[in-house]
Amino acid sequence: MEAALRASGRTGTIASPCAPLRDACLYGDGDHPMNDQSDLSKPLKTWSHLAGKRRRPSEYEIVSTNLLWSTDDEMPWALSPDIDMNKWYLRYRNNSPLKHDDWDAFRDPDEMVYRSYNVMQDGHETYVDGLIRDHAKNDHDASLSADWVAALARLYTPTRYPLHCVQMGSAYLVQIVPASTIENCAMFQAADQLRWVSRVAYRTKELANTYADTGFVAGERKAWEEDACWQGFRELLERVLIAYDWAEHFVALNVVAKPAFDEACIRQLGRPARSKGDTLLAQMLDAQWEDSERARRWTGALVEFARETEGNAAVMADWVAKWVPLGDAAIDAYCAALPAGEDAAAEAKGAASAYRASLGFGA
Repeated sequence: MEAALRASGRTGTIASPCAPLRDACLYGDGDHPMNDQSDLSKPLKTWSHLAGKRRRPSEYEIVSTNLLWSTDDEMPWALSPDIDMNKWYLRYRNNSPLKHDDWDAFRDPDEMVYRSYNVMQDGHETYVDGLIRDHAKNDHDASLSADWVAALARLYTPTRYPLHCVQMGSAYLVQIVPASTIENCAMFQAADQLRWVSRVAYRTKELANTYADTGFVAGERKAWEEDACWQGFRELLERVLIAYDWAEHFVALNVVAKPAFDEACIRQLGRPARSKGDTLLAQMLDAQWEDSERARRWTGALVEFARETEGNAAVMADWVAKWVPLGDAAIDAYCAALPAGEDAAAEAKGAASAYRASLGFGA
């Protein structure tokens, strides 16, 4: 076709069906101008929303920013505002009391993308695989004391239930948050929790293979639903899962509930694990804590970003005050079942409080 055009004395190229989209991305369109230029013969070299940086955008900026198309104030999904899904998004996202003029301006402090997450966690999983394999070769599980085996059946293997609750809460944020950069953080957090659900399930079966009559595999659901040590976390997390406003859900989950779980069920459980000679659990919990630290970094960044808007600090503080009593009660109930439970509970609550204070939420 192009040869025919040249033979006829005309020049040009075949119009691509993707040309309008390409031009809107590279040159800008009427609603999203690339810059002040109106001469499309001088296109800039990146997407319109990144053009103002006057530098080559990073991989994170290219694949993470301004990806949501469902944030319209009247028709979030370009569908009738009267359908139930749109009503949900309008109520629990667009009309949230937490406001910001540009949620898309939020940035993950770790600038995590799908590629870098997989590279990082591939190494992380290889490390945990090695821990499990090496301890299995040394008959680690057979060396555990009877009282500690019973404690594992009560305090560790049931953690796949609260971990799954945190995973589901994180997945809800993926669906409901107002910016793709926030969505990505929640997505990686959900993936972290699901990985640890799988690890706990694997260890549960390993322990069952060595201690067939201790209740591993068959007893965790009963423990989660009935054991007094779990009822605080069960109430806390079930209530978090029905906190539908996206911002309250974020505060309840990431500022209160997840830190409470992490301090009690990772840090405090790790101490008796070491004293009882369970080096495998202690090292696995250390590895799990690395994911928790990354979650805390993006949580802190989002809280600080939200504070830029007047009134948001007070809204978040009210939510924190609402949820902290449930978080502290959950810590108390769980840690009461640990060796030196009173000290463990006080330390876990103190650490959770210190973390909230680092975000600007006082006692």
